[in-house]
Amino acid sequence: MNWERKGIRLVHLLKHCAKLTESGNYFDADIALYRLSSLASPDGDSLQRVATHFSEALACCQVAKNLRGVPKVLRLVKTLSTPEQQLVKQLFFDFYPFLNIAYTITNRTIIEAMEGETTINVLDLSPSSGAVQWIRLMQGLKERFPNTPCLKITVTAIHEKKEVLEQMGLHLGVEAERLHFHFQFNPVVSSLESLDPETLPIKKGEPLAISCVLQLHSLLATDDDNAKQNMKKVNPSPDSALSPFSPCPSRKMDCFLYGLWKLQPKVMVITEQESNVNGSSLTQRVDRALNFYGALFDCLEASISRTLVWRTLFEKMLLGEEIKNIVACEGVERKERHEKLETWIPRLELAGFRRVPISSNGIWLATRMLQNYVPGYNIRQENKCLFIYWKEIPLFSVSAWKF
Repeated sequence: MNWERKGIRLVHLLKHCAKLTESGNYFDADIALYRLSSLASPDGDSLQRVATHFSEALACCQVAKNLRGVPKVLRLVKTLSTPEQQLVKQLFFDFYPFLNIAYTITNRTIIEAMEGETTINVLDLSPSSGAVQWIRLMQGLKERFPNTPCLKITVTAIHEKKEVLEQMGLHLGVEAERLHFHFQFNPVVSSLESLDPETLPIKKGEPLAISCVLQLHSLLATDDDNAKQNMKKVNPSPDSALSPFSPCPSRKMDCFLYGLWKLQPKVMVITEQESNVNGSSLTQRVDRALNFYGALFDCLEASISRTLVWRTLFEKMLLGEEIKNIVACEGVERKERHEKLETWIPRLELAGFRRVPISSNGIWLATRMLQNYVPGYNIRQENKCLFIYWKEIPLFSVSAWKF
């Protein structure tokens, strides 16, 4: 079987297996998985690798649909430890340009919004222990406003793990001292789901910037039973925020966004996956996730050796676990609920936010940055927002908003 036919066969089998699993035909679905096992490989080309993780996810899905206790005991969908989370985030930063671009665009947009201010508050809804984003912001502020006396920066960061916040505060404190900034760090140990924006230690009236990178979609997790009940009450159009891939309005999300709006930020920059896998249909989730993650695996194939141990580890610990979460989990356990920007826009506007242009200087810097990566990556600006592409496939969006 030649490679092209093998690839077509893999994709067809994956989609067929998803359809059989969703219909409850587990006998034939099991046969499809057996066939997939002879074609997929965690050490092969990008399609074989992505097929390996989708096959595992579909197998977990079949177990979860038939047995309640076994998936829990075997922990088929694993939660990464804090060191593992930080490791895969660093690998994501190193392997792809996406975080690099998101941080650059976010920081430049914040710097331009804070022109003339001597006090700056930053709310970070997606912090990392290395604090790379905010170290760069401090350096950018020093470069842009070298003669501003007594510049005070306050960073409020939200994370479930205290040790991540402690490391972050330590790195930022050292850099602030080096740059002679007045610096304050407010660590808030909390998940986004449990966070009430009104309780945050942010002074009303002081200039505020908010950053959220690849985290907001987790708030869309909801109980499937409630989703189905709410779906009966609406008659959504296919392209609206109430489409089959956004099963119902999320009260949790609406309240959270309104809470952020009440903080009156001068600017809020959001980076999200440009993918639509937040639906009740398993077949559609698999089909759309295949397009998104297939492109991510193709990026690695073009830039990282197949034999590199870190690549295989990253694919398994991050991409594979995300695929498993999308395919095998339901209800509040399914956190990877990516939605496209066209769906985020009405949500944010409904909360009161207004779109503002992305920093043109940031776009210029991001374009130059892409020259350090393999050919295939590109960025495009549409309706004041930015999209990061792999070839012709949009993978991430960056948008800016204000009170």
